[in-house]
Amino acid sequence: MIPRVLLGTAQVPGGGELRLLQRGAEFSIMLGANELMNSRLSGSEEALAEQACDRIGGRPGVRMLIGGLGMGFTLRAALARLGPDAEVVVAEIVPAVIEWARGPMAAVHGDSLTDPRTRVFEGDVAAAIGEGGWDAILLDVDNGPDGISRPGNDRLYGARGLSLARAALRPGGVLAVWSSAPSKPFATRLAEAGFAVDEVIARATRKGGARHTIWFATKP
Repeated sequence: MIPRVLLGTAQVPGGGELRLLQRGAEFSIMLGANELMNSRLSGSEEALAEQACDRIGGRPGVRMLIGGLGMGFTLRAALARLGPDAEVVVAEIVPAVIEWARGPMAAVHGDSLTDPRTRVFEGDVAAAIGEGGWDAILLDVDNGPDGISRPGNDRLYGARGLSLARAALRPGGVLAVWSSAPSKPFATRLAEAGFAVDEVIARATRKGGARHTIWFATKP
């Protein structure tokens, strides 16, 4: 059995430690005993971007915000669907995750970070949301609304955070939220915030695996 090798650690603002591990060609990012992401399991993160792009259609000059760089699955899927005049901003609050993407996991990320349509925002995605004028806001932060790493993420998924996200979207824009598990209270909050809500189940891989939940909330 190939052993796991620890490549790096990073502190999460507000508490907790991320660990980057490698086993052969496989990478994983852990928080304590919880595996937050694995380089073999990209299906639902790709679906997050692909279905968001489908929902906003072929409008020109798309501005998309992705909350959480992770292993770059969502970013790469978005770039593959969007046109040459798009702008994709990726917000990542843990600097080491960006360093890992440009270092030991460079092959996983490919040329997504050097794509001229990509801009990396090192900081809290809540601050980037405040820029406004987004066609799509994609949140893959802390395993979803019932996250485990940062209590502060509640302000993204609470009533006030959803109201701010709605205000930051252009008409017809989409707020897409990835979660490791369903949440009826969160779906209710989205509707109460004035969104038209579509809840989708996506699998961890193209062939199956764990069932993840994605909410696509459209601003009228």
